[in-house]
Amino acid sequence: MTTYRAPGWLPGGHAQTIYPLLIRPDPLPYHRDRWETPDGDFIDLDWNVVPPASNGTDTRPLLVLFHGLEGSSVSHYAITLMRAATAIGWSGVVVNFRGCSGESNRLPRAYHSGDSDEIDWILRRLRALCPTRPCYAVGVSLGGNALLKWLGERQAGAGDCLRAAAAISAPLDLTACGHHLARGFNRIYTQYFLRTLKRNATEKLRRYPGLFDERRMSAANSLYEFDDVVTAPLHGFAGADDYWRKASSKPWLTGIRLPTLVLNAQNDPFLPAQALPLARQAAASVRLEFPRQGGHVGFVTGSLPGRLDWLPQRLLHFFQHEV
Repeated sequence: MTTYRAPGWLPGGHAQTIYPLLIRPDPLPYHRDRWETPDGDFIDLDWNVVPPASNGTDTRPLLVLFHGLEGSSVSHYAITLMRAATAIGWSGVVVNFRGCSGESNRLPRAYHSGDSDEIDWILRRLRALCPTRPCYAVGVSLGGNALLKWLGERQAGAGDCLRAAAAISAPLDLTACGHHLARGFNRIYTQYFLRTLKRNATEKLRRYPGLFDERRMSAANSLYEFDDVVTAPLHGFAGADDYWRKASSKPWLTGIRLPTLVLNAQNDPFLPAQALPLARQAAASVRLEFPRQGGHVGFVTGSLPGRLDWLPQRLLHFFQHEV
């Protein structure tokens, strides 16, 4: 695999971030599987094949994807990765975080950037379901941060579930990311997220009156303000500062023991390049790959109208040839 190079007709991190939304291919016909969670909620998993019965006979590799903030199995990166996995005979499953599958989850809590306990429960259940399969996990953006945090916390124990992992465009330093998204043109991404976050929060309030301050939530004009009144208290944090500090994955990179690819473009509008980790801030098992271009989960290639195949091929190459 060659280092990513952006096409000349798509300059800049913003164009490289937004354009993939315009050329998203149609998803495969997913097979949905609903899991009840230990706390009485549910998550929906979308498989590229019929969900497996628990047995020890299938040896096809299994690729697990954790999506980004307000993403799902129909996000462009999920579609292209599941298509690429299917093309080489791998099973693939996109884990829709709580409330992201098209149906509101039952509990006041939802999902957040540091939810490594949820990652742990999911991966261990998948391991029990597919005990004979080599399993690989990819986290994108928020999902990448949560996956890296889990890898760093569990250290060698992560090998009970996975052979290798990758994180794409992860907001490794949530404080740097959150404040960066509050500046200049980056605010367009904040407003995009806030539309759906506020809609979902309003639905929560209908079912759980008084869950949080509706006035503050409605007035939130930044992710900091929203996380301070909604995300942080609902998930056991004192506020946005406490949440962003404790949920960031960057401090956990030195604890990772599995082969792990961390791929972030230096022109990612979500995370300033100066917040990217240095080699000494990550374990030897972590491959840091920071191409100059690519945007946030962009990585478009080819002549107009462009293709989205570089990223899934980079991931599959890492798992097949570099682990």
